[in-house]
Amino acid sequence: MSAILSADDLNDFISPGVACIKPVETLPLKDAKTQEDAYEVTTEDKVQPENLPPAQISLTDCLACSGCVTSAEAVLISLQSHAEVLNTLDAYPEIPLTHEHHGTVINNAKDSGEGKIFVASVSPQVRASLATTYGISEKEAGYMIDQLLSGPQGLRGGGKHGNGFTWVVDTNAMREAVLVLTADEVSDSLKSNELSTAGHSDSALPKRPILSSACPGWICYAEKTHPFILPHLSRLKSPQALSGTFFKTVLSKSLGVHPSRIWHLAVMPCFDKKLEASREELTDVSWRQEDRSSAEAQPVRDVDCVITARELLSLASSRGFSLPELPLQPLPSSFTPPFPEKTLESFISFKRSRAEQSLAAGTSGGYLHHVLMTFQARNPGSELVINRGRNVDVVDYILMSQEKQPILKAARYYGFRNIQNLVRKLKPARVSRLPGAKPTTSRRQPMSRNAASTGSSGSDYAYVEVMACPGGCTNGGGQIRVEDARETLASSQGGVSDASTKPSPHEQRTWLARVDEAYFSMESESDSELEIESQQPLLADKEAKIHEGLGRWSQFMDIPLSKLVYTTYRKVESDVGKDQTPANDTTRVVELAGKIGGGW
Repeated sequence: MSAILSADDLNDFISPGVACIKPVETLPLKDAKTQEDAYEVTTEDKVQPENLPPAQISLTDCLACSGCVTSAEAVLISLQSHAEVLNTLDAYPEIPLTHEHHGTVINNAKDSGEGKIFVASVSPQVRASLATTYGISEKEAGYMIDQLLSGPQGLRGGGKHGNGFTWVVDTNAMREAVLVLTADEVSDSLKSNELSTAGHSDSALPKRPILSSACPGWICYAEKTHPFILPHLSRLKSPQALSGTFFKTVLSKSLGVHPSRIWHLAVMPCFDKKLEASREELTDVSWRQEDRSSAEAQPVRDVDCVITARELLSLASSRGFSLPELPLQPLPSSFTPPFPEKTLESFISFKRSRAEQSLAAGTSGGYLHHVLMTFQARNPGSELVINRGRNVDVVDYILMSQEKQPILKAARYYGFRNIQNLVRKLKPARVSRLPGAKPTTSRRQPMSRNAASTGSSGSDYAYVEVMACPGGCTNGGGQIRVEDARETLASSQGGVSDASTKPSPHEQRTWLARVDEAYFSMESESDSELEIESQQPLLADKEAKIHEGLGRWSQFMDIPLSKLVYTTYRKVESDVGKDQTPANDTTRVVELAGKIGGGW
């Protein structure tokens, strides 16, 4: 378990459960010398206890447990830490790549057959956290991460093999694809709603309102406690998961290597992203077309390891690196070989629009903002009406036509307290069990006091952006905290930080505001302001390019796009407090009862 994880990270406003479905039970082993007389009577103090290693709860166990509901289940995680990154880099040599006239290929003469290709994807919220810590710009923080993961003065400067990451990309590249697909999903849902009134519906689409699914803490909460929410969840993969699918599919085919030889690291602001990476649905089983051999019983995960911004600091300190001493400039092109498939290089390119990382888009990727802007562009003259909720993390949006008729209603719900209110409003009405009774009408209030009717769907939202952390992803549990920054800066300057002094609530709010400012500063770094002046044509042009790129990806892999970009969810059953009688015993009891006339 990572040393930086603690109970202080459980700040999601939901109390943890009182039990776990995987209790640790061990019995003392007898000494071999005492086996001579099986009937010897002994006292308890003569029994030799077994020296067992500390019990560990794996990611799979955590995902299968609904004994606790929290957005920081990573407290139970013993894998996916900065130590795992270093161990993997030292355990496998790097697959040698060479650039030829027809592209990047593997140098088979130097390939031992046991090496791996190391790739990484970095969240912009992590760059903002790092920028705030060291007082640099968000762009310079990106250079710092690149130098650490790929540069000669970073990880490549140490370790057994001197390994580093061949490609380090920004998750914004895949996030833009997810944004466009989200708008398509909402649009298709609205069309399906119109068809359903005529007797036709598409069961593959989520129900209205569509709820965003990029936050793994929110997904775990829905799967474990409110399965009626699952049909409303967006089927799209998160940018982290989609980046992993892209790397594993394209690199494995273009370089002719098995997906297991591609090791993907994600640097995220949230511990729950570790849980997302461990989902059974996010493996090569979901997209590989060929039959899996019996030797491949273990699925290959699209994301092999996730570390957070705080663990990035630990990664550097474990190798004795000082992040502020790394060059704050881009790596020479010689350190990054060209992507093997030129037609798909746009998905990892840094030259892209930055309009989604703006104050209007919010701190969590801009899913809701993109949906609203897309529908506003499709309805010239429409106006967006914003209704603030009881706190800053609840906001209603209504897109009104020129005739002052509602076109689309959407909302933003951040933080588990607000999420609980949303879930209560979506909970279906209870049906009375009394004979002949009518269904009980729902007691829930309309979803907003200022809610306007949106046609046949009443006051329901078309789309809701849901995030577990108050304030959004820049306030993720894995972000660098005030006390972490103090300790890091003190150690880099040769001083000692007073760890006993905890920051005040005002200091914490000020710190988060600075992180938000660093995150939004990317908007001002744009080389041109033409995207602001002509947003609608550029929006349509960007959507067309992304659809074209996704089509090329699907065609290159010869895999339907739905298998690449969509995922599924499932209800997680809890065994806490239930009878643990094996199923076969229960079946035997039922069979015996059936053979005895008149029952027992």
